[in-house]
Amino acid sequence: MNHKHVKLAAGLYFVATPIGTARDITLRALDILASADIIAAEDTRSMRKLLDIHGIALRERPLIAYHDHSGDRVREKITQWIEQGLSVAYSSEAGTPLIADPGYHLSKDVAAQGHLVTAAPGPSACITALTLAGLPTDRFLFEGFLPNSKSQRRKKLADLMDIPATLIFYESPKRLAAMLADAADVLGGDRQAVYMRELTKKFEDIQRGTLADLAQRLAGQTVKGEIVVLIDRADSSSVNPEDIETQLRQALDQMSVRDAADAVAQAMGRPKREIYQMALALGSGNNR
Repeated sequence: MNHKHVKLAAGLYFVATPIGTARDITLRALDILASADIIAAEDTRSMRKLLDIHGIALRERPLIAYHDHSGDRVREKITQWIEQGLSVAYSSEAGTPLIADPGYHLSKDVAAQGHLVTAAPGPSACITALTLAGLPTDRFLFEGFLPNSKSQRRKKLADLMDIPATLIFYESPKRLAAMLADAADVLGGDRQAVYMRELTKKFEDIQRGTLADLAQRLAGQTVKGEIVVLIDRADSSSVNPEDIETQLRQALDQMSVRDAADAVAQAMGRPKREIYQMALALGSGNNR
C-alpha cells in the first residue's frame, strides 16, 4: 500500500493504533507514521509489527521507547527534537494514547513549552465497548483499572455507587471474577452489567446480565484476553426512600442494625452499604 508522505510541522503527534485488528487504523494515522521524523512508542516491538503490516518503511528514522518508566530524560530528548524543527509521532501499544496508557506528562510538557501537540484519533477500547454494551450512553465515567487489593477495590466501588452514569472499567482477566463479585456485593446484584473480552479480535466475547448473574457465571474461573467491564448506573427512581425507611424501622424493632440492613437490602434490591448507613442513622439508639 502506498502511503502519503507529507511534510509535518514540528510538533508532537499522538497516533491512535488498533486495539486488535490491524486494519482498524486510519489513513491519516498511516500518513503520519510514514512521514514523522521520529517515532516514539510504548512498545517498539508492537510498533515495528504494525509498520510492517502496513508496509511503512522505518528507513533511517529513530524508533524509541517511551512509557511510564521512561522518565524525564526521554521526554527532554523528544522536546529537543521538536525544538530542532522535527516531528515526533507517539503511539501507545494499542488504542488511544493517555487513555489508561502513557503520554500525559509528555503531552503536558511539550504543550507547556509552546510546541504543537495534535492527534490522529482512532480506536479506543472503552468507547468501542460502550457502543456494544446496550447500556445508556448519554453519560458515562471511565474509571480505568480498579485497585488490586480487595478492600481498596470495594472502597472505590462504594465511592462510585451513586454516580448517575454508566461505569466503564478495564480489568485483568485474573481479577475479573473477584471484581464482579465485589461489584455485585457493593453496588447491588441486580444492576445490569456487561463484560467484554478481546474486542475486535477473532475470539471477541460479550457477556451481558446482572452483576449477580455475571459473578456467578465466572465464580472460580479465570478467563483470558483484554477485558472491559461496564456497569449500569444506579436506578434510584424505582425505590422510594420513604419505603426503605419504613421497612428499616420495622426491621430494627426486631433485629440488630446489621441484620436489619441485610434483610432490607435484599428485599429492596439495594446495595448493602447504602442500606447499612441508613440503618445506622435510624438505629443509633438501638443495641446492635
